[in-house]
Amino acid sequence: MMDYHLTSLLIILALACIYVLISIFKTLKSSKYPPGPRPFPIIGNILGIGNQPHQALAKLSQIYGPIMSLKLGNTTTIVISSPQLAKEVLHKNDNIFSSRTFPDSVRALDHHTLSITWLPALAQWKTLRRICATKIFSSQKLDSTQALRQRSVQALLDYVEESSNKGEALNIGEIVLITLLNSVSNTLFSMDLAHYTSDKSQELKDIIWGIMEEAGKPNIVDFFPILRLLDPQGARSRMDGYFRKLILFFDGLIEERLRLRALKNESKTSNDVLDSVLELMIEENSQVTRPHVSHLFVDLLTGATDTSSITVEWAMTELLHNPEKLGKVKKEFQHILDKGEHVEESHISKFPYLQAVIKETFRLHPPAPLLVPHKSDVDAEIGGFMVPKRAKIMVNVWAMGRDSSIWTNPNQFLPERFLDSDTNFKGQHFELIPFGAGRRICPGLPLAYRTVHVILASLLHNYDWKLADGKKPHDTNMSEIFGLTLRKAQPLRVIPILSSRCEK
Repeated sequence: MMDYHLTSLLIILALACIYVLISIFKTLKSSKYPPGPRPFPIIGNILGIGNQPHQALAKLSQIYGPIMSLKLGNTTTIVISSPQLAKEVLHKNDNIFSSRTFPDSVRALDHHTLSITWLPALAQWKTLRRICATKIFSSQKLDSTQALRQRSVQALLDYVEESSNKGEALNIGEIVLITLLNSVSNTLFSMDLAHYTSDKSQELKDIIWGIMEEAGKPNIVDFFPILRLLDPQGARSRMDGYFRKLILFFDGLIEERLRLRALKNESKTSNDVLDSVLELMIEENSQVTRPHVSHLFVDLLTGATDTSSITVEWAMTELLHNPEKLGKVKKEFQHILDKGEHVEESHISKFPYLQAVIKETFRLHPPAPLLVPHKSDVDAEIGGFMVPKRAKIMVNVWAMGRDSSIWTNPNQFLPERFLDSDTNFKGQHFELIPFGAGRRICPGLPLAYRTVHVILASLLHNYDWKLADGKKPHDTNMSEIFGLTLRKAQPLRVIPILSSRCEK
């Protein structure tokens, strides 16, 4: 009996020692994590994030440093807020950090398993990425589709002229989004998708904005995956509705194009992206399936339109808020363009101040303030700290754009800071990476570069603008709505006045 009690006691002591050793090991291991605010039990640091996470995280980084660890429910989250550490994550170690963590909302219709945005950087992603690089966003392809984009810009200017003649105010974000929808849809499908006075256009706009908002805003399921089946905030259900409408439309286009090909017994019926992708889809042993094509079009239509329209709206907002900067842009146009001459993509390189305005807009108002989240595939070291496997990695480019150790007078709109600088936003200069960097850099960057400059220049060159409702420049509302993209909380409403240099 004594032996039994002694054995039991030894077992209990051994288990206690093992427990203590495990606890010590976990403590030592966690002590190597980046610093961060002390988490509350169960909920972690969720309460400290609020409805403007990019701003809250920027304030916390001022306390805890450029690499910071938070516990958001069950998820370990690492926040990067410096160009040096962003380069380590997105460039030097992008093979380790190239996977994605994805919000529960994009599980709708299995989008996370088909989307170029959310797929891991493996074979299927590489196939879709190659399609984007060769069939859609190559310099040769963009040059060949320039006339389509120019036609869409002219339609915009015609609509603005009608409103100018009537003295009507315009919602800049909406009309630019419609222009971009038609520019992109002509490249993809050889057709316009939207019209400036159509209820269907309003529905399409609401779908695109809804997708970007649901993908980016905080959702309790992302913090506590055990609630996934319940979808308590209804985010995945709403996203399901958005995706279903778009994919039903794309499936109809695909079906019609396949029918036309069969009737005409031709290998091609058009010279657009849809035709090129269908060629790949019908190849023997093709890795491109019909669901991949439909979900690729979802990504292209939302990603290529929302971010660019947001940037144009923010740029015009800043210029109207700073009239002397607007005057410099218009003076630059006067030196380069003849009276009544249209802005073309070939003009962009001749507009250094316009380019500086766009860069400054990206610095202050990056369209994706936290980029698209990355994930660590293995335990890794960044900045001398351990980043655990499966940790969510967020790069706060909004915070980097307003960091006084990087930028002089960071909260002021000063395009001049870029005039004598070779800094660009194409992924080489990590203090300005609104489109990301490394292998997961946004594939649509070449198109965004062209469309943002040309649309903004066309609006400013052809028209003078005044704020609607009798507002003055100092009345401009600069508040934001956080989502996967960063929209203005109050849309920019302005009245166009035909410029004397462009009068017919």
